[in-house]
Amino acid sequence: MSLLSPPLEAFWAVVRKGTVQDASYVLGITQTGVTQRIRSLEKQLKTTLFIRSRKGMKLTTEGEALLQFVKGSLEIEGMALSRIQRAAKDSITEVSISGPSSILRSRVIPNLISLKNQFPLLRFRFDLSDTESNVDKLKTGYCDFAILEHHHVTREMDSKILKAERYCLYGPASWKRRLLPEILKTETIIDFNQSDIMTFNFLDKYKLKSTVSKERHYANNTDALISMIQAGLGYSVLTEECATPLIKSGHLVKLGADYFYDFKIALAWYPRSEKPEYFQAIIKKLS
Repeated sequence: MSLLSPPLEAFWAVVRKGTVQDASYVLGITQTGVTQRIRSLEKQLKTTLFIRSRKGMKLTTEGEALLQFVKGSLEIEGMALSRIQRAAKDSITEVSISGPSSILRSRVIPNLISLKNQFPLLRFRFDLSDTESNVDKLKTGYCDFAILEHHHVTREMDSKILKAERYCLYGPASWKRRLLPEILKTETIIDFNQSDIMTFNFLDKYKLKSTVSKERHYANNTDALISMIQAGLGYSVLTEECATPLIKSGHLVKLGADYFYDFKIALAWYPRSEKPEYFQAIIKKLS
């Protein structure tokens, strides 16, 4: 990596290689391109830097003076880059990830914990967000990564498709022997807020939406929502990862044994010209 300007890079390449032809190989541009950069530099400095000879390009007195400047700049550049790279490794770095509480709890946090040994100075800020727009949080820079519905990923974002979250319908354990049509007709849906349509999407998939009441209970926290279900206030959709332990413990029952709704999601972030090692490790860990 070099922080020199393109004209100075061309000058330095010609000095090292001795000819415009060899310098063009090093820089990956045409001989004409090298010549144009040298001429641009000479025009800017109002002097001649090279004299052509049978042995190649020979530096003028002015060229020798510029060479000393370039060598000094490269030395300073090397020290600066070394400090920058050490700072990246030796400084505490915070990474923020926003997404639904279900997937952050069941998959994101457990999978990223193992990175603490590989990157001891890495700090996580997990933003469990079920009711706010994670797209906006990513756009405004509030988070570095966001778990989004796949169709919310825009063209300017980079992304990785994750395994879909499978939602099923659940009620309190006391409803175990009740029939689903009777439950839908007489009981109340519990959702996060008025804009939460996950339960409606589930019911619509199986042509059951028309049978339910549109009046709902709300709780914008997963734990509170589950507590309301357990208390018999109503029913709702939950992810299988979230609900399975509660079914095993006898607190919830699955309604509609073969019914499910797959919620397609992606990990999204804004492109970076160079991804730090920890950044790439996070992307690789999540699936």
